[in-house]
Amino acid sequence: MNLRELFKIMVTKEASDMFLSTDTVPRARINGTVQIISSDVISKEMMIKIAEHLLGSEENKKRFAANFDIDFIYEEPEVGRFRINVSKERGYPSICARHVHTKVRSFEELNLPAELLYKFAEEPSGLLILSGPAGSGKSTAIASLIETINLKFEKHIVTVEDPIEFLFEDKKSTINQRELGTDVYSYVAALRHVIQQSADIIYIGTIRDEETMRAAITATELGSFVVTTFHTINAVQAITRIVNFFPPYLHEEIRMQLSIILKGVISLRLLPRIDKPGRIPAYETMVVTPTIGRLIREGKIKEIQNFIDEGELFGMQSFKKSLVNLVKAGTVNEEIARVFAESKDEFNLELKGVKRYQK
Repeated sequence: MNLRELFKIMVTKEASDMFLSTDTVPRARINGTVQIISSDVISKEMMIKIAEHLLGSEENKKRFAANFDIDFIYEEPEVGRFRINVSKERGYPSICARHVHTKVRSFEELNLPAELLYKFAEEPSGLLILSGPAGSGKSTAIASLIETINLKFEKHIVTVEDPIEFLFEDKKSTINQRELGTDVYSYVAALRHVIQQSADIIYIGTIRDEETMRAAITATELGSFVVTTFHTINAVQAITRIVNFFPPYLHEEIRMQLSIILKGVISLRLLPRIDKPGRIPAYETMVVTPTIGRLIREGKIKEIQNFIDEGELFGMQSFKKSLVNLVKAGTVNEEIARVFAESKDEFNLELKGVKRYQK
């Protein structure tokens, strides 16, 4: 089993992920679907050798032995950079490798809402959330945002990641990139220090608990612009997730803080294209206007969706509207779009141009 050749196949076929397990053939996610990329079955012995080769350092091997699960970056010379996850399956290693593109692409190249993201890039402080399931393009979009700021503004940018994916070179901005387990012990510990390091922009890989969320809120209140990700499918779920990090007696206080610091939520999902090979993002965009800020304060979070549906003037777009636009442009198959829709009935109405009555 030639691991280098498998990585080359990934890059050539523009696969996003590769999956290696014992007693089966290698597969990769190409244009959103998992496909066989080699007919060679991976034996248990070979799987152990592949895992040991990828783990490399004794430190990684110790972490894997202790936790049975580890994430790290692996570089195959002259082939590419890959985010590796090694886990255990039926007592043997199992590997998922994600191709990390070294070139940071622009908003336009990524088919993202460029005008809105350029506005967010100019924000002096606050909180921006990119949400979506794993593999939906969140990290790629944030890398594009960071590089845009790097090219246009004199800022101090600090990223805290697990692990570091895209690598940046200082242009107009100064960028410090820190990795969990290597440079910092935790997101919370990193944020405590970053607040004292005059960071204009802070990228937190992901927020999973109350303590990290509280530290992020504090950073925004002290004047930093914080960007982070959530594994939620839309803006309403992202806001609800933040509030629910905290005990009920703090919900009113957290909603008040969010109504002030939150700038917006962009939710992404990648769909296979039909006009050419590859995938394209469908996205929901929410901008915190005075009305949405009031709804957050008052705990009327479920009502926010109605204002996203009608908020085109402010740069907002519902996910179903994005899907319909892609279908009408001949970029995405109607049936595929319907599968990705949160509500098939609402998608059908939007496709027909019928407005759903809102109270």
